[in-house]
Amino acid sequence: MKNYIAIVHKDEDSAWGVSFPDLPGCFSAADTLDEILPNACEALELWFEDRPDVTPRSMAEIRELVADELAAGAFLLVVPRVTNAGRSVRVNLSLDSGILEAIDAAASLHKLTRSAFLAMAARNEIQGAHGRSI
Repeated sequence: MKNYIAIVHKDEDSAWGVSFPDLPGCFSAADTLDEILPNACEALELWFEDRPDVTPRSMAEIRELVADELAAGAFLLVVPRVTNAGRSVRVNLSLDSGILEAIDAAASLHKLTRSAFLAMAARNEIQGAHGRSI
């Protein structure tokens, strides 16, 4: 997993705008603060679909690069990029039996295997909880 730094800005009477200084042309928008991170994660996924990997710059470099925007009220957000390695690994987990039943029921509702459901839930949690403004 790599973390990319996004700059988030909002003009009066507009949606939140998100751009990535390290990734030209990678941008997103959100109507609410809660939508910023999921939309930014999706923008990363789409941007990398047909592009090679990019090493993110340091936080200090990004802050220096966008100093004027930060002074004008923008803020930075750490956005995780979770990639698929293309190979499965077997793991052994211990869970409460009630939690396991709930996982299996939810997986069934989504027409997913237990493993696919847990992977999806983990990705959602990482992308939703990991992002933080700076």
